[in-house]
Amino acid sequence: MLILMRPVYITGVGAVSPNGVGAEAYYSGCLAGRSGVSALSAGAAAGEAAAEYAHLKVWAAGQVLGFNAAAVIGDIEARRVPRMVPFALAACREALGMAGYVIDPADVEGQRHIGMSLGTGGGGLAFVEEQYKTFFREGKGSLFSITGGTHGNLASDLSVALKLRGPSHVLSTGCTSSTDAIGYAMMLVGTGQIDAMLAGGSDAPIAPGILTAFEKMRVISTRRWDDATMASRPYQTDRDGFVVGEGSWFVLLESESSMMRRAAGVKPLARVSGYASTCDAYHRTQIAPDVAEPVRAMQLAMQRAEVTPEDIGYVNLHGTATELNDRLETVAIKRALGERALQIGMSSTKSMIGHPQGACGSAGVVATTLGIARGTFHPTINQTSPDPLCDLDYLKSARKMDVRHALCNCIAFGSKNSAIVLSAV
Repeated sequence: MLILMRPVYITGVGAVSPNGVGAEAYYSGCLAGRSGVSALSAGAAAGEAAAEYAHLKVWAAGQVLGFNAAAVIGDIEARRVPRMVPFALAACREALGMAGYVIDPADVEGQRHIGMSLGTGGGGLAFVEEQYKTFFREGKGSLFSITGGTHGNLASDLSVALKLRGPSHVLSTGCTSSTDAIGYAMMLVGTGQIDAMLAGGSDAPIAPGILTAFEKMRVISTRRWDDATMASRPYQTDRDGFVVGEGSWFVLLESESSMMRRAAGVKPLARVSGYASTCDAYHRTQIAPDVAEPVRAMQLAMQRAEVTPEDIGYVNLHGTATELNDRLETVAIKRALGERALQIGMSSTKSMIGHPQGACGSAGVVATTLGIARGTFHPTINQTSPDPLCDLDYLKSARKMDVRHALCNCIAFGSKNSAIVLSAV
């Protein structure tokens, strides 16, 4: 049976990012090419003393420094939940506020019209690492190891705080988690199952054990630059791996009827017009060399959006700064878009924020949404020694472009691929 899709609009966005807290600060920071990558000794994001990282070669991360979790969620709750929860709550509240969407705590029926779709890769893993450290050092256990370490509870924390009685779901698919969360929410709204969804991603994976594991995998940057902001270097010959990041980026997705309910009227920022996800079924970490499935994900997303490569005016890339990922994504983009691939401006947001794991897709979606709405798209920074096998038009500075349709690409451990098409309204 064919299910007819109704249009799904983005009416608000929110961001808690290493290079700017708040959507405007994030977007303006990206346009300016401002990096949020800093040395771990500048302030350990997971609440650890800098000495906890002394055994590592890893020294830089995309940290959200100075974030006051207690101001967002209260002092007691800030100690009971993973750091990514207040990140997400702040981003969700901003998205709701931008859209003028008010949730009345007394209106139970109204609360049923909106749900939560959270994408996260590590979820509360850093929080649990800290809890177990206390257990093994001091013999003290905490029930919050369970509630904070169970992915499903993280969406519940947000739904409880915001009074959302619609679906409250977590998608954890590695680095594609938040792309998939937005795609899933789009399908719920588009098929009329609910009127509005907060959708996006949040991750806070900066902790000694997690960084140690990434280091052993040899996928993370360990080279010491004079300036930490130079560490994330997608598409460069001298790149040596990704920089771990943290943060949260959310969008509010609504149907037209949901927007019309508000007397003041709502002008959407963009439309989510296509989404697709595939799996290479190849390896737990590597991309299949034939890139058939990332190509298929992008082509399916365009097909479902009813656009062709000629319609695409911008691509937000996965762009991790690992040699294999950068080169294979370049090949995949060329196959998916054909000759058009060499004519389109593209960006890697990770060059400025590091790699926030499961939240990375929504970071790109928020930046691209604002780019479509404002007509200017952000650069890929640290372009000093281009890899000749990565030869797309990676924007070197902010570029004004009238983009009607943009493609956001995402690739994950476990051979997963997801893509979203955003369209102007």
